Amino acid sequence: MIDFTDQVAIVTGAGRGLGRLYALDFARRGAAVVVNDVGSTMRGDGVDTGVADSVVREITNAGGRAVASYDSVDTAEGGAAIVDAAVGSFGRLDAVVSNAGIFGSVAFEDLSHDAWTRMLRVHLDGGFHVSQPAYRVMKANGGGRFVFISSSAGVFGQPMEAHYAAAKAGLIGLTNVIAIEGEAHGILANSVLPTGFSRMVTETVGDEKFLTESGFMRAIRPELVVPLVVYLASTSCTFSHRTYSACAGRYARAFIGLSEGWLADHDAAPAAEDIDEHLGQISATESFIVPTSIVDEVLEVCDRLGVSAMPGGAEVEFPEPHK
Repeated sequence: MIDFTDQVAIVTGAGRGLGRLYALDFARRGAAVVVNDVGSTMRGDGVDTGVADSVVREITNAGGRAVASYDSVDTAEGGAAIVDAAVGSFGRLDAVVSNAGIFGSVAFEDLSHDAWTRMLRVHLDGGFHVSQPAYRVMKANGGGRFVFISSSAGVFGQPMEAHYAAAKAGLIGLTNVIAIEGEAHGILANSVLPTGFSRMVTETVGDEKFLTESGFMRAIRPELVVPLVVYLASTSCTFSHRTYSACAGRYARAFIGLSEGWLADHDAAPAAEDIDEHLGQISATESFIVPTSIVDEVLEVCDRLGVSAMPGGAEVEFPEPHK
């Protein structure tokens, strides 16, 4: 059994839907859980502390340990308070599931600046506001796990969701950098693209008859997402820097590959016409690599050119992060 005894997990947006299920499974496996939720509507309106409190009661009534957090992830102060709740209540922090979010559909041409920035504040800024103080605690304690809840909307696109898709795609970029910088400190970071029946789905689809009769809607039970998220947050997970999809019981890695493409002659001066001429080779996906960082791309091109990436043939190294 994957066990979280003596570990502490934070789940943001844990009052309802998928977040609630993550929190319950962590607690069932022995974790002390910070149940964070402001209790707003799906569009981010209103506050209801009872939403987080009800999940805490579920956990404690079953013999588990949990505390509620009503702070919003959309400010640095809120993110710090969520992490402080974990350390202050339970003395440590081992895993963070960055799940809090809002949702609303609007055509790109009608998307207001306020709606755009609000979505990014909750999803992308929220991921940063919680993960930075959590990272510092994990670094001091010798390691930890981050799971960022992204979305297929951000990776593959979804109509009427430009703001949501951009915010969710940004979380994958955040995941990748935390994974790189955290490696030396035992900190792992991965992201998940979940598809589960929740109020986000019901408010997006809107058609009650379709929701009740669709075989797909019955197949995307939210419980089917939980195993992947819980595994990635556990010490059984020993890899980092990956993105996985969970949809109707199908679990799969999603990745960005870099095709072999077309390499112009070393001393050539390619023009737009050359791109047009070689577009088939440039766009082909049959041969590709999956870079673990920008350095992999640079080294691959240098290898094909027969040149060194650094003066004197020195190895490429990442600079030390600023203290």
